Amino acid sequence: MSWGTELWDQFDNLEKHTQWGIDILEKYIKFVKERTEIELSYAKQLRNLAKKYQPKKNSKEEEEYRYTACKAFLSTLNEMNDYAGQHEVISENMTSNITVELARYVQELKQERKSYFHDGRKAQQHIEICWKQLESSKRRFERDCKEADRAQQYFEKMDADINVTKADVEKARQQAQVRHQMAEDSKADYSSILQKFNHEQHEYYHTHIPNIFQKIQEMEERRIVRIGESMKTYAEVDRQVIPIIGKCLDEIVKAAESIDQKNDSQLVIEAYKSGFEPPGDIEFEDYTQPMKRTVSDNSLSNSREGKSELKFGGKSKGKLWPFIKKNKLSLKLGATPEDFSNLPPEQRRKKLQQKVDELNKEIQKEMDQRDAITKMKDVYLKNPQMGDPGSLDHKLAEVSQNIEKLRLEAQKFEAWLAEVEGRLPPRSEQGRRQSGMFDAQNPATVNSCAQDRESPDGSYTEEQSQEGEVKVLATDFDDEFDEEEPLPAIGTCKALYTFEGQNEGTVSVVEGETLYVIEEDKGDGWTRIRRNEDEEGYVPTSYVEVYLDKNAKGAKTYI
Repeated sequence: MSWGTELWDQFDNLEKHTQWGIDILEKYIKFVKERTEIELSYAKQLRNLAKKYQPKKNSKEEEEYRYTACKAFLSTLNEMNDYAGQHEVISENMTSNITVELARYVQELKQERKSYFHDGRKAQQHIEICWKQLESSKRRFERDCKEADRAQQYFEKMDADINVTKADVEKARQQAQVRHQMAEDSKADYSSILQKFNHEQHEYYHTHIPNIFQKIQEMEERRIVRIGESMKTYAEVDRQVIPIIGKCLDEIVKAAESIDQKNDSQLVIEAYKSGFEPPGDIEFEDYTQPMKRTVSDNSLSNSREGKSELKFGGKSKGKLWPFIKKNKLSLKLGATPEDFSNLPPEQRRKKLQQKVDELNKEIQKEMDQRDAITKMKDVYLKNPQMGDPGSLDHKLAEVSQNIEKLRLEAQKFEAWLAEVEGRLPPRSEQGRRQSGMFDAQNPATVNSCAQDRESPDGSYTEEQSQEGEVKVLATDFDDEFDEEEPLPAIGTCKALYTFEGQNEGTVSVVEGETLYVIEEDKGDGWTRIRRNEDEEGYVPTSYVEVYLDKNAKGAKTYI
């Protein structure tokens, strides 16, 4: 099966067919190129999707990823990045192994095809020239033969005419001989050219054209093989990443199987456990007996417990027991106290432990820096040309001071942590004042806040001596009724800056927002404001511009 023998007369059709083959190859290259673009676009979209749902640093979302379900989701996002990377690998490999290689091969194929068909056309032109030469010699031979016949006939006519002179007859005879000789020469020339043409034609159809067509056939078959190999490569490129994609999917399944609902439930307990004991039963109060205003331990305790329970069951103003009764002093401070004493025992312990760990890390970092400076100083001492050792003394002293400050800070938080965990007795009231938890207030308010102090076992208690209860009896009853009514507005304020109130007792405001002022700055840098009936708290005084209404003080109530 050879194109040279079977298709010896199909030069034009072979030219069209081979051009079609190149077009098919270029079409396949375009297909693969578009596939690589799709893979890149898909990978980019996957990466953007994974990035979109990644937790933001230093945000509340990072805390959510302690839970196993969130960890599994984070692992899924990371695996999606690897998954996207494999699609990028597919695109890169297809580009380098198929698109680039085939594009180079197409250029070579075009040059090779052009060369073969150039040789074919050259052979065609040669045989056409030989054919034209043959036709020319044939016509010349035919013309000379006719001329010789006419000259012979003329000579015979002249020879038969008795009226013609002998000289004219001789002249006609010589002319006939010349024409006859010319015819013989034309015949010989025609015969020679004919033999030459037959030889060239045989070479053309049995040697030149078969060889050229055979090379074109081989070229076309190589093109077909090459496009088949490219299709195999196309599949192999996909197949190579399947194991890695499978690992990505296996890791996602593994992450899903690692979800532990019991562990997540325990984390919820650790996150929100207050450490308080549930409230006890409320004793029955017999109102059929005349009200006796005698002060006793039971009546005072019952009235206080009843008050807390009633508040818990009724309008609690957004606070859960046992923080129903606001600690006015801690609220007045606005920001979270340094020792986190505004938090329940368990949460306070966690915050203190976290602070101690952070301080220890900072201490270690400073110590590493001190060691590095010390080593550098030793190098300078041994090699003075490298630097002045004295230039590092100031930096070394500064780092040492930082370490000492951090150690004192860590000791302070460790002491508070030990107090919460019961290793040390609770601090005195004076100690709490020094730590910044309490400010100078009226005695009744201080005693009221003292009821929320922690006991040595880490729980809050409201037990006090009978003497203390007698002193604050009237104030407690006043507070009970006072807290049911909102404080009157004494003016308005405009937020100069945005403030994110993330601590207990604070409230968030937006720049330009107008709010009601219900308590002035008492010198601690905080102003108490109200946005609506159920949302009030403290904001930094420097963040707002206050407009007090002196005439309406105590009378203008927010509705």
